[in-house]
Amino acid sequence: MKNVYVLDTNVLLQDPLAIYSFHEHDVIIPAVVLEEVDSKKRYMDEIGRNARQVARLLDEFRENGKLHEGVNLPSGGTLRVELNHRSFEKMKQTFLEVTNDNRILAVALNIKIEEENTLVKKVVLVSKDALMRVKADALGLFTEDFLSDRVVQFDRMYKGYEEKFLPPKKMDELFEKRRLVKPDFTRTITQPHQFYIFRDEAAPSRSALGKVDKDNECVELFIAADDPVWGIRARNVQQRMALDILTRDDIPLVTLAGKAGTGKTLLSLAAGLYQTEDLQKYKKLLVARPVVPVGKDIGYLPGEKEEKLRPWMQPIYDNLEYLFNAKKPGELDKILDGMGSLQVEALTYIRGRSIPDQFIIIDEAQNLTKHEVKTILTRVGEGSKIVLMGDPKQIDHPYLDEYTNGLTYVAERLKSQGETAHVKLEKGERSGLAQMAADLL
Repeated sequence: MKNVYVLDTNVLLQDPLAIYSFHEHDVIIPAVVLEEVDSKKRYMDEIGRNARQVARLLDEFRENGKLHEGVNLPSGGTLRVELNHRSFEKMKQTFLEVTNDNRILAVALNIKIEEENTLVKKVVLVSKDALMRVKADALGLFTEDFLSDRVVQFDRMYKGYEEKFLPPKKMDELFEKRRLVKPDFTRTITQPHQFYIFRDEAAPSRSALGKVDKDNECVELFIAADDPVWGIRARNVQQRMALDILTRDDIPLVTLAGKAGTGKTLLSLAAGLYQTEDLQKYKKLLVARPVVPVGKDIGYLPGEKEEKLRPWMQPIYDNLEYLFNAKKPGELDKILDGMGSLQVEALTYIRGRSIPDQFIIIDEAQNLTKHEVKTILTRVGEGSKIVLMGDPKQIDHPYLDEYTNGLTYVAERLKSQGETAHVKLEKGERSGLAQMAADLL
Protein backbone atom coordinates (compact mmCIF):
# COMPACT_ATOMS: atom_id res chain seq x y z
CA MET A 1 0.00 0.00 0.00
CA LYS A 2 1.26 3.45 -0.92
CA ASN A 3 1.63 6.10 1.75
CA VAL A 4 1.19 9.84 1.45
CA TYR A 5 4.01 11.83 3.09
CA VAL A 6 3.33 15.48 3.88
CA LEU A 7 6.63 17.33 4.39
CA ASP A 8 7.24 20.06 6.94
CA THR A 9 9.47 22.99 5.99
CA ASN A 10 12.33 21.95 8.25
CA VAL A 11 12.72 18.64 6.38
CA LEU A 12 13.51 20.44 3.12
CA LEU A 13 15.74 23.02 4.81
CA GLN A 14 17.69 20.20 6.48
CA ASP A 15 18.00 18.10 3.32
CA PRO A 16 16.80 19.52 -0.03
CA LEU A 17 17.05 16.03 -1.55
CA ALA A 18 14.54 14.65 0.97
CA ILE A 19 11.88 14.39 -1.76
CA TYR A 20 13.88 11.50 -3.27
CA SER A 21 13.82 9.48 -0.03
CA PHE A 22 10.28 8.12 -0.08
CA HIS A 23 10.59 5.47 -2.80
CA GLU A 24 7.28 4.54 -4.45
CA HIS A 25 5.16 6.67 -2.09
CA ASP A 26 3.51 10.04 -2.76
CA VAL A 27 5.15 13.22 -1.47
CA ILE A 28 3.11 16.33 -0.77
CA ILE A 29 4.50 19.81 -0.12
CA PRO A 30 1.87 22.22 1.28
CA ALA A 31 1.84 25.66 -0.37
CA VAL A 32 2.67 27.30 2.95
CA VAL A 33 5.94 25.32 2.99
CA LEU A 34 6.91 27.03 -0.28
CA GLU A 35 6.24 30.39 1.38
CA GLU A 36 8.48 29.51 4.33
CA VAL A 37 11.24 28.22 2.06
CA ASP A 38 10.99 31.41 -0.01
CA SER A 39 11.45 33.54 3.11
CA LYS A 40 14.79 31.78 3.79
CA LYS A 41 16.34 31.85 0.30
CA ARG A 42 18.15 35.18 0.86
CA TYR A 43 20.02 33.94 3.94
CA MET A 44 23.78 33.76 3.35
CA ASP A 45 24.21 30.55 5.32
CA GLU A 46 23.48 26.84 5.02
CA ILE A 47 19.73 27.40 5.47
CA GLY A 48 19.69 29.90 2.61
CA ARG A 49 21.72 27.58 0.40
CA ASN A 50 19.30 24.72 1.03
CA ALA A 51 16.29 26.95 0.39
CA ARG A 52 17.73 27.97 -2.99
CA GLN A 53 18.45 24.34 -3.84
CA VAL A 54 14.85 23.39 -3.03
CA ALA A 55 13.65 26.14 -5.37
CA ARG A 56 15.89 24.89 -8.19
CA LEU A 57 14.77 21.27 -7.75
CA LEU A 58 11.08 22.19 -7.82
CA ASP A 59 11.65 24.35 -10.86
CA GLU A 60 13.22 21.37 -12.64
CA PHE A 61 10.26 19.17 -11.75
CA ARG A 62 7.94 21.84 -13.09
CA GLU A 63 9.24 21.02 -16.57
CA ASN A 64 7.75 17.51 -16.19
CA GLY A 65 4.23 18.74 -15.56
CA LYS A 66 2.09 20.86 -13.29
CA LEU A 67 3.26 20.53 -9.70
CA HIS A 68 -0.21 21.15 -8.26
CA GLU A 69 -1.46 18.15 -10.23
CA GLY A 70 1.53 15.95 -9.39
CA VAL A 71 4.65 14.86 -11.27
CA ASN A 72 6.46 11.53 -11.23
CA LEU A 73 9.57 10.99 -9.11
CA PRO A 74 12.50 8.82 -10.31
CA SER A 75 11.81 6.40 -7.43
CA GLY A 76 8.32 5.60 -8.69
CA GLY A 77 6.34 7.90 -6.43
CA THR A 78 4.82 11.28 -7.15
CA LEU A 79 5.48 14.84 -5.98
CA ARG A 80 2.67 17.35 -5.55
CA VAL A 81 2.44 20.91 -4.28
CA GLU A 82 -0.86 21.01 -2.39
CA LEU A 83 -2.92 24.16 -2.94
CA ASN A 84 -6.18 22.86 -1.47
CA HIS A 85 -7.17 21.13 1.79
CA ARG A 86 -6.52 24.34 3.73
CA SER A 87 -9.78 24.41 5.70
CA PHE A 88 -9.48 24.92 9.48
CA GLU A 89 -12.92 23.49 10.13
CA LYS A 90 -11.62 20.20 11.57
CA MET A 91 -8.97 21.93 13.71
CA LYS A 92 -10.82 24.86 15.22
CA GLN A 93 -11.70 22.97 18.38
CA THR A 94 -8.04 22.13 19.02
CA PHE A 95 -5.75 24.79 17.53
CA LEU A 96 -7.42 28.14 16.94
CA GLU A 97 -4.49 30.30 15.86
CA VAL A 98 -3.76 30.37 12.11
CA THR A 99 0.02 29.90 12.19
CA ASN A 100 2.15 28.38 9.45
CA ASP A 101 2.60 25.20 11.49
CA ASN A 102 -1.15 24.89 11.97
CA ARG A 103 -1.73 25.50 8.25
CA ILE A 104 0.57 22.55 7.48
CA LEU A 105 -1.26 20.44 10.05
CA ALA A 106 -4.58 21.40 8.50
CA VAL A 107 -3.42 20.22 5.07
CA ALA A 108 -2.23 16.88 6.46
CA LEU A 109 -5.41 16.39 8.51
CA ASN A 110 -7.77 17.18 5.63
CA ILE A 111 -5.91 14.86 3.26
CA LYS A 112 -6.04 12.14 5.93
CA ILE A 113 -9.82 12.53 6.28
CA GLU A 114 -10.22 12.37 2.51
CA GLU A 115 -8.04 9.27 2.19
CA GLU A 116 -9.87 7.53 5.05
CA ASN A 117 -13.00 7.50 2.93
CA THR A 118 -11.21 5.50 0.23
CA LEU A 119 -9.18 3.26 2.60
CA VAL A 120 -6.33 3.32 0.07
CA LYS A 121 -3.48 5.42 1.44
CA LYS A 122 -1.99 6.16 4.87
CA VAL A 123 -1.15 9.83 5.43
CA VAL A 124 2.03 10.62 7.40
CA LEU A 125 3.32 14.06 8.43
CA VAL A 126 7.14 14.17 8.33
CA SER A 127 8.77 16.83 10.52
CA LYS A 128 12.05 17.48 12.32
CA ASP A 129 10.14 19.57 14.88
CA ALA A 130 9.30 17.48 17.95
CA LEU A 131 6.46 19.80 19.01
CA MET A 132 5.00 19.66 15.51
CA ARG A 133 4.92 15.87 15.80
CA VAL A 134 3.26 16.15 19.23
CA LYS A 135 0.55 18.43 17.82
CA ALA A 136 0.03 16.10 14.86
CA ASP A 137 -0.34 13.16 17.21
CA ALA A 138 -2.97 15.07 19.20
CA LEU A 139 -4.96 15.42 15.97
CA GLY A 140 -4.76 11.71 15.29
CA LEU A 141 -2.22 12.04 12.49
CA PHE A 142 0.52 9.56 11.82
CA THR A 143 3.84 11.35 12.17
CA GLU A 144 7.54 10.58 11.71
CA ASP A 145 10.89 12.25 12.12
CA PHE A 146 12.99 12.44 8.95
CA LEU A 147 15.82 9.97 9.51
CA SER A 148 17.22 9.39 6.02
CA ASP A 149 19.81 12.14 6.51
CA ARG A 150 21.31 10.33 9.50
CA VAL A 151 24.71 8.85 8.77
CA VAL A 152 24.29 6.50 11.74
CA GLN A 153 21.21 5.28 13.53
CA PHE A 154 20.78 5.88 17.24
CA ASP A 155 23.64 4.95 19.59
CA ARG A 156 25.81 2.95 17.19
CA MET A 157 28.36 5.63 16.48
CA TYR A 158 31.92 4.53 15.88
CA LYS A 159 34.06 5.11 19.00
CA GLY A 160 37.48 4.35 17.51
CA TYR A 161 38.10 1.56 19.99
CA GLU A 162 36.54 -1.64 21.29
CA GLU A 163 36.91 -3.69 24.46
CA LYS A 164 37.41 -7.43 24.00
CA PHE A 165 38.21 -10.43 26.17
CA LEU A 166 40.84 -12.85 24.85
CA PRO A 167 41.80 -16.38 25.92
CA PRO A 168 45.05 -16.50 27.94
CA LYS A 169 46.90 -18.12 25.00
CA LYS A 170 45.98 -15.23 22.73
CA MET A 171 47.11 -12.73 25.33
CA ASP A 172 50.45 -14.55 25.56
CA GLU A 173 50.74 -14.53 21.78
CA LEU A 174 50.05 -10.79 21.66
CA PHE A 175 52.84 -10.07 24.15
CA GLU A 176 55.29 -12.49 22.49
CA LYS A 177 54.71 -11.70 18.81
CA ARG A 178 53.53 -8.12 19.46
CA ARG A 179 50.73 -8.64 16.96
CA LEU A 180 47.65 -10.72 16.19
CA VAL A 181 46.26 -11.58 12.79
CA LYS A 182 42.64 -10.40 12.76
CA PRO A 183 40.85 -13.69 11.99
CA ASP A 184 42.57 -15.22 15.01
CA PHE A 185 40.70 -13.09 17.53
CA THR A 186 37.67 -11.41 15.97
CA ARG A 187 35.13 -11.70 13.24
CA THR A 188 33.76 -8.23 13.75
CA ILE A 189 34.39 -5.44 11.27
CA THR A 190 37.51 -3.49 12.10
CA GLN A 191 38.73 -0.17 10.75
CA PRO A 192 42.26 1.13 10.09
CA HIS A 193 43.84 2.67 13.22
CA GLN A 194 41.07 1.26 15.43
CA PHE A 195 42.18 0.56 18.99
CA TYR A 196 41.43 -2.46 21.17
CA ILE A 197 41.42 -2.78 24.93
CA PHE A 198 42.16 -6.48 25.48
CA ARG A 199 41.48 -8.25 28.77
CA ASP A 200 42.44 -11.77 29.75
CA GLU A 201 39.36 -13.99 30.15
CA ALA A 202 40.99 -15.83 33.05
CA ALA A 203 42.39 -12.74 34.76
CA PRO A 204 40.53 -9.55 33.74
CA SER A 205 43.07 -7.36 35.53
CA ARG A 206 45.62 -8.47 32.93
CA SER A 207 45.13 -6.16 29.97
CA ALA A 208 46.83 -4.80 26.88
CA LEU A 209 46.19 -2.23 24.18
CA GLY A 210 46.14 -3.11 20.51
CA LYS A 211 45.80 -1.09 17.36
CA VAL A 212 44.73 -2.11 13.87
CA ASP A 213 47.41 -1.31 11.30
CA LYS A 214 46.86 1.12 8.43
CA ASP A 215 46.16 -1.71 5.94
CA ASN A 216 43.52 -3.23 8.26
CA GLU A 217 45.25 -6.63 8.22
CA CYS A 218 46.44 -7.21 11.80
CA VAL A 219 46.35 -5.81 15.31
CA GLU A 220 49.65 -4.66 16.74
CA LEU A 221 50.51 -4.31 20.41
CA PHE A 222 50.19 -0.62 21.22
CA ILE A 223 52.60 0.88 23.72
CA ALA A 224 52.09 4.61 24.05
CA ALA A 225 55.06 6.85 24.68
CA ASP A 226 55.12 8.17 28.24
CA ASP A 227 56.87 11.43 27.36
CA PRO A 228 54.76 14.56 27.83
CA VAL A 229 53.56 16.42 24.74
CA TRP A 230 54.10 20.15 25.29
CA GLY A 231 53.92 19.45 29.00
CA ILE A 232 50.70 17.42 28.79
CA ARG A 233 50.49 13.75 29.78
CA ALA A 234 47.56 11.47 29.01
CA ARG A 235 45.44 10.80 32.11
CA ASN A 236 43.40 7.88 30.78
CA VAL A 237 43.50 5.26 28.07
CA GLN A 238 41.40 7.21 25.57
CA GLN A 239 43.67 10.22 25.94
CA ARG A 240 46.65 7.96 25.18
CA MET A 241 44.90 6.86 22.02
CA ALA A 242 44.12 10.47 21.10
CA LEU A 243 47.69 11.67 21.57
CA ASP A 244 48.92 8.83 19.38
CA ILE A 245 46.76 9.68 16.39
CA LEU A 246 47.28 13.43 16.93
CA THR A 247 51.05 13.04 16.60
CA ARG A 248 51.14 10.47 13.76
CA ASP A 249 52.47 11.76 10.44
CA ASP A 250 50.54 9.17 8.40
CA ILE A 251 47.10 10.27 9.66
CA PRO A 252 46.25 13.64 8.08
CA LEU A 253 42.65 13.65 9.37
CA VAL A 254 41.74 13.08 13.03
CA THR A 255 38.27 13.29 14.57
CA LEU A 256 37.77 13.51 18.34
CA ALA A 257 34.41 13.29 20.08
CA GLY A 258 33.63 13.61 23.77
CA LYS A 259 31.64 15.55 26.30
CA ALA A 260 32.85 18.68 28.04
CA GLY A 261 36.04 18.33 30.06
CA THR A 262 37.43 15.21 28.38
CA GLY A 263 40.48 17.07 27.07
CA LYS A 264 39.77 17.34 23.34
CA THR A 265 40.92 20.94 22.93
CA LEU A 266 43.87 20.75 25.32
CA LEU A 267 45.30 17.58 23.76
CA SER A 268 44.86 18.91 20.23
CA LEU A 269 46.53 22.24 21.03
CA ALA A 270 49.40 20.50 22.83
CA ALA A 271 49.96 18.16 19.88
CA GLY A 272 49.73 21.04 17.42
CA LEU A 273 52.19 23.25 19.32
CA TYR A 274 54.61 20.35 19.77
CA GLN A 275 54.69 19.51 16.08
CA THR A 276 54.68 23.12 14.91
CA GLU A 277 57.09 24.74 17.37
CA ASP A 278 59.34 21.89 18.55
CA LEU A 279 59.46 19.54 15.57
CA GLN A 280 58.67 22.22 12.94
CA LYS A 281 56.70 19.77 10.84
CA TYR A 282 54.20 22.49 10.03
CA LYS A 283 54.58 26.17 9.23
CA LYS A 284 51.60 27.29 11.26
CA LEU A 285 49.04 26.13 13.82
CA LEU A 286 45.58 27.32 12.76
CA VAL A 287 42.73 27.06 15.28
CA ALA A 288 39.16 27.84 14.24
CA ARG A 289 35.65 27.28 15.48
CA PRO A 290 32.24 28.01 13.94
CA VAL A 291 30.35 31.02 15.19
CA VAL A 292 26.92 29.69 16.13
CA PRO A 293 25.43 32.35 18.37
CA VAL A 294 22.76 31.86 21.00
CA GLY A 295 21.77 35.51 20.66
CA LYS A 296 23.10 38.17 18.31
CA ASP A 297 25.54 37.29 15.56
CA ILE A 298 29.20 38.34 15.58
CA GLY A 299 28.56 41.50 13.59
CA TYR A 300 26.64 43.06 16.47
CA LEU A 301 29.66 43.03 18.78
CA PRO A 302 31.66 46.26 19.02
CA GLY A 303 35.24 46.76 17.87
CA GLU A 304 37.56 45.43 15.17
CA LYS A 305 37.64 41.81 13.97
CA GLU A 306 40.03 40.68 16.73
CA GLU A 307 37.84 42.27 19.42
CA LYS A 308 34.71 40.72 17.93
CA LEU A 309 36.33 37.28 17.81
CA ARG A 310 37.71 37.22 21.33
CA PRO A 311 34.47 36.18 23.12
CA TRP A 312 33.90 33.36 20.62
CA MET A 313 37.51 32.17 20.79
CA GLN A 314 37.89 32.51 24.58
CA PRO A 315 37.74 28.71 25.21
CA ILE A 316 40.77 28.37 22.94
CA TYR A 317 42.63 31.14 24.76
CA ASP A 318 41.81 29.55 28.13
CA ASN A 319 43.58 26.36 27.05
CA LEU A 320 46.52 28.31 25.62
CA GLU A 321 46.93 30.17 28.92
CA TYR A 322 47.18 26.81 30.66
CA LEU A 323 49.69 25.44 28.13
CA PHE A 324 51.89 28.55 28.30
CA ASN A 325 51.39 28.99 32.05
CA ALA A 326 50.36 32.60 31.39
CA LYS A 327 48.97 34.02 34.62
CA LYS A 328 49.31 37.77 34.26
CA PRO A 329 46.81 39.87 32.24
CA GLY A 330 48.04 40.40 28.68
CA GLU A 331 50.87 37.85 29.06
CA LEU A 332 49.35 35.39 26.61
CA ASP A 333 48.84 38.08 23.95
CA LYS A 334 52.53 39.01 24.15
CA ILE A 335 53.55 35.35 23.80
CA LEU A 336 51.31 34.82 20.79
CA ASP A 337 52.48 38.05 19.14
CA GLY A 338 56.06 36.88 19.53
CA MET A 339 55.38 33.42 18.09
CA GLY A 340 53.72 34.29 14.82
CA SER A 341 53.04 30.64 14.01
CA LEU A 342 49.74 30.41 15.88
CA GLN A 343 46.59 31.80 14.32
CA VAL A 344 43.13 31.75 15.94
CA GLU A 345 40.23 32.44 13.59
CA ALA A 346 36.47 32.15 13.30
CA LEU A 347 35.61 29.50 10.76
CA THR A 348 34.01 32.18 8.60
CA TYR A 349 37.46 33.51 7.71
CA ILE A 350 39.11 30.26 6.57
CA ARG A 351 36.48 29.11 4.12
CA GLY A 352 37.63 29.51 0.54
CA ARG A 353 41.32 29.37 1.42
CA SER A 354 43.89 26.78 0.45
CA ILE A 355 45.82 25.75 3.55
CA PRO A 356 49.10 23.84 2.96
CA ASP A 357 51.70 22.77 5.56
CA GLN A 358 49.58 23.65 8.57
CA PHE A 359 48.25 21.88 11.64
CA ILE A 360 44.56 22.80 11.59
CA ILE A 361 42.20 22.42 14.56
CA ILE A 362 38.45 22.86 14.05
CA ASP A 363 36.75 23.10 17.43
CA GLU A 364 32.98 22.63 17.95
CA ALA A 365 32.76 20.72 14.65
CA GLN A 366 29.41 19.25 15.74
CA ASN A 367 27.87 22.60 14.74
CA LEU A 368 28.96 22.15 11.12
CA THR A 369 26.65 20.76 8.46
CA LYS A 370 27.70 18.03 6.05
CA HIS A 371 28.16 20.60 3.29
CA GLU A 372 30.25 22.91 5.48
CA VAL A 373 32.57 20.16 6.71
CA LYS A 374 33.08 18.95 3.14
CA THR A 375 33.93 22.50 2.07
CA ILE A 376 36.53 22.75 4.83
CA LEU A 377 38.17 19.37 4.21
CA THR A 378 38.46 20.01 0.47
CA ARG A 379 40.48 23.16 1.26
CA VAL A 380 43.18 21.32 3.21
CA GLY A 381 46.43 21.68 1.27
CA GLU A 382 49.41 19.40 0.78
CA GLY A 383 51.35 18.60 3.95
CA SER A 384 48.59 19.70 6.33
CA LYS A 385 46.92 17.79 9.17
CA ILE A 386 43.40 18.64 10.31
CA VAL A 387 41.67 17.79 13.57
CA LEU A 388 37.88 17.97 13.89
CA MET A 389 36.56 17.78 17.43
CA GLY A 390 33.42 18.40 19.41
CA ASP A 391 30.57 16.90 21.37
CA PRO A 392 27.82 15.48 19.10
CA LYS A 393 25.38 15.64 22.02
CA GLN A 394 25.86 19.40 22.45
CA ILE A 395 24.38 20.92 19.28
CA ASP A 396 23.66 24.65 18.99
CA HIS A 397 22.67 24.57 15.30
CA PRO A 398 18.85 24.62 14.92
CA TYR A 399 18.75 22.06 12.08
CA LEU A 400 21.34 19.54 13.28
CA ASP A 401 21.28 16.74 15.82
CA GLU A 402 23.58 14.08 17.24
CA TYR A 403 23.28 11.93 14.13
CA THR A 404 23.28 14.49 11.29
CA ASN A 405 26.08 16.91 12.20
CA GLY A 406 29.36 17.30 10.31
CA LEU A 407 31.58 15.71 12.98
CA THR A 408 29.54 12.50 13.11
CA TYR A 409 29.28 12.50 9.32
CA VAL A 410 33.05 12.60 8.81
CA ALA A 411 33.85 10.08 11.56
CA GLU A 412 31.37 7.55 10.17
CA ARG A 413 31.87 8.02 6.43
CA LEU A 414 35.69 8.05 6.52
CA LYS A 415 36.36 5.50 9.27
CA SER A 416 37.41 2.85 6.74
CA GLN A 417 40.11 5.05 5.19
CA GLY A 418 43.74 4.53 6.19
CA GLU A 419 44.39 8.30 6.30
CA THR A 420 41.86 8.94 9.07
CA ALA A 421 41.45 7.98 12.73
CA HIS A 422 38.82 8.62 15.38
CA VAL A 423 38.65 8.39 19.16
CA LYS A 424 35.74 9.06 21.49
CA LEU A 425 36.98 10.42 24.82
CA GLU A 426 34.91 9.13 27.70
CA LYS A 427 36.29 10.31 31.03
CA GLY A 428 36.21 13.93 32.10
CA GLU A 429 39.49 15.27 33.47
CA ARG A 430 38.66 18.94 33.96
CA SER A 431 37.47 18.52 37.54
CA GLY A 432 35.24 16.33 39.64
CA LEU A 433 32.52 18.96 39.49
CA ALA A 434 32.71 19.21 35.68
CA GLN A 435 32.51 15.43 35.35
CA MET A 436 29.50 15.29 37.67
CA ALA A 437 27.73 18.03 35.73
CA ALA A 438 28.42 16.36 32.38
CA ASP A 439 27.11 13.04 33.66
CA LEU A 440 24.09 14.11 35.66
CA LEU A 441 22.79 17.40 34.25
